[in-house]
Amino acid sequence: MSTLEPERGLGTGTLVEPVPQVSNGDGDHERFAHYVQKDKIMESALSGSPVVALCGKVWVPGRDPKKYPVCPMCKEIYDGIGKPQGGDGDK
Repeated sequence: MSTLEPERGLGTGTLVEPVPQVSNGDGDHERFAHYVQKDKIMESALSGSPVVALCGKVWVPGRDPKKYPVCPMCKEIYDGIGKPQGGDGDK
């Protein structure tokens, strides 16, 4: 290979980040109230930006969560936050 010839395989590329799917439908996942950080709820109310629930659901809140049961996956994650791992207590 000559020193004047560029090396093959090197160069610049474009990093493509996935765009989160924002849900607007009325499927089964819409029938739950999800856990989200309080400051993110307020930010979303002011800016209209989507929020991410503990279970991973991404959406723009707009319904009264008191009308829906709590998402079982969000509840399981929330209940597990802050609890010590192992479950046998101090040894």
